[in-house]
Amino acid sequence: MSTEQTNITVDSAYEAVAPDDFPAMMEVERYGNRSTAFDKIISATHDHFWDPQDPKFVDFSQPFDMENEYLVNPIGLPELQTAVNDKLDEKQRIKLVNMDVQWSLSSILHGEQGALALSASLCHILKDPGAQEYAANQTREEARHVAGFSNYIKARWGKPVAVGPALGDLLTDLVLSPLVWKKIVGMQMLVEGLAMGAFATFYKESNDPLMTRLMQLTMTDEAFHHKFGKIWADRTIPKLSEHERNQIEDWAWEVFQVLLYNLGSPEQKKHIYVAVGLDWEWVQSAFMEAMTDAAVREDMMEATNIFRVLIKTLLNAGVITERTSSNYAAFIDMKELHKEGDRMVGDDIAEEGIKYLRELNGNTNKYMSLDSMTAAE
Repeated sequence: MSTEQTNITVDSAYEAVAPDDFPAMMEVERYGNRSTAFDKIISATHDHFWDPQDPKFVDFSQPFDMENEYLVNPIGLPELQTAVNDKLDEKQRIKLVNMDVQWSLSSILHGEQGALALSASLCHILKDPGAQEYAANQTREEARHVAGFSNYIKARWGKPVAVGPALGDLLTDLVLSPLVWKKIVGMQMLVEGLAMGAFATFYKESNDPLMTRLMQLTMTDEAFHHKFGKIWADRTIPKLSEHERNQIEDWAWEVFQVLLYNLGSPEQKKHIYVAVGLDWEWVQSAFMEAMTDAAVREDMMEATNIFRVLIKTLLNAGVITERTSSNYAAFIDMKELHKEGDRMVGDDIAEEGIKYLRELNGNTNKYMSLDSMTAAE
């Protein structure tokens, strides 16, 4: 087996077996070897319980005028920062923006489905009962995200659009990989890092109260999934050999580039431009003219920019070192990011959401903040 296909395990909490090795899960000694590293985030699940099928939590019957109102602030749509804006009237801009939201939320839905399948796959390979229980807990939470975003998309558009090839290929690779490190770095850091940035952006820029509520409720769960990745990093990264660290660091950089340059490329959104009378290749040329490295760098100064959040996630986890820092420095001020500390952009939104859910659920037990659950035991 090549080093690229070898599990990198330096902490017993992440010991894994082959997906089809169920007999290993019935070993007598295994049941008593439980790590306490995940107990806090497992027990806190009651603090952020919500049900996407119960209008008490989120009512998907709330109306919205899709033809005459922007779902989100249009200033954030990259297309409208190019020559595309001059080609459209107001009705077409609204249609473009709202269809782009459909594309983005469909991508999020596919990502949630990937996270559901990946979490379930961790249950098949993690030997530590605590780690396995956390993975099972996350699987349940990802399932309600799939339900929540399915409900929202159905209410606003009827159905989602197909997954783009860049995201679809990455999710498939992560779900089918037998490697714990690749699943955790790929999903709990890269994909969840992107997701937290996207959720925070939609929460901040949405003109639809239903979308705003859905984003916050989802973030109450995702903040914990993000913490799970941080616990892995704290317990694993410092103990890696130089070769192992480089392997993970290089793979993360490769995935970052794929996502940065392909996630929202015009070629993947041809149907949107056709709907407003534009040729996708012309749109792509307008993008190339407007989206210079300087423009990308300026966008990443925004705290909720999805790629800024992603880079900060990798930096805080120790996946980005001086060895690769210059790669990311082409897009963002790494020194400034270092000064910001561990607090993530979505944490405050999630904290407020958890307080709301605790009141709604009548939970009077003492609440532990997200920060108190981060440290590895």
